[in-house]
Amino acid sequence: MSSDTTVLEEIGRARVVPVVVVDDAREGLEVAGALRDGGLPVAEVTFRTAGAGAAIAAIARELPDVLVGAGTVVTPAQVDEAVEAGARFLVSPGLSADVVRRAQERGVPILPGVATPSDIIAALDLGLDAVKLFPANVVGGPAAIKAFSAPFPGLRFVPTGGVSAANLGEYLALPSVLAAGGSWMVDRALVRAGDRAEMTRRTREAVELAASSTAVTEGA
Repeated sequence: MSSDTTVLEEIGRARVVPVVVVDDAREGLEVAGALRDGGLPVAEVTFRTAGAGAAIAAIARELPDVLVGAGTVVTPAQVDEAVEAGARFLVSPGLSADVVRRAQERGVPILPGVATPSDIIAALDLGLDAVKLFPANVVGGPAAIKAFSAPFPGLRFVPTGGVSAANLGEYLALPSVLAAGGSWMVDRALVRAGDRAEMTRRTREAVELAASSTAVTEGA
């Protein structure tokens, strides 16, 4: 539990979790480097490509100051692959008890996706106190988080799906939001073009937006 708390605290301090899609280790290192240079040393590398495991391993090995996690984890076998590659946290688009339990067995925090009150109750039954709201824009956005927070006080959300620079502040202004997940700063086109400068610029912008949103919340 202590390691879970430490990693979740790091995510909470970052306020933004970049969702990264890369084809190989080289792209993974380039994107992670851009995120670090932009002041956001966090990367959720999704298991949407065959090279995800290699990318996670390269980041964990060569950029140890970057908090690297694995996203789109949908099977216990992927939990094992991600953890063995060096992932320090896991994210899933939905809630699978088998996947959550395997992550717990491996001692790595997991943020499973929820979209309904029943999903949330199932997550609570598994001992979780932080979940991913997905797809956030489809299930109601900030209004949904406000609604869910009333019957589930103390639960923390990481909304992902449709989060952008335009609405990031609206999400982060909510007390129950631990962080928000998004990919706009590491857009796939930028990754493929190798445009590290633009990825770094967008990351700095996201960090500034998160800082101003946090300041507003703390001052409220």
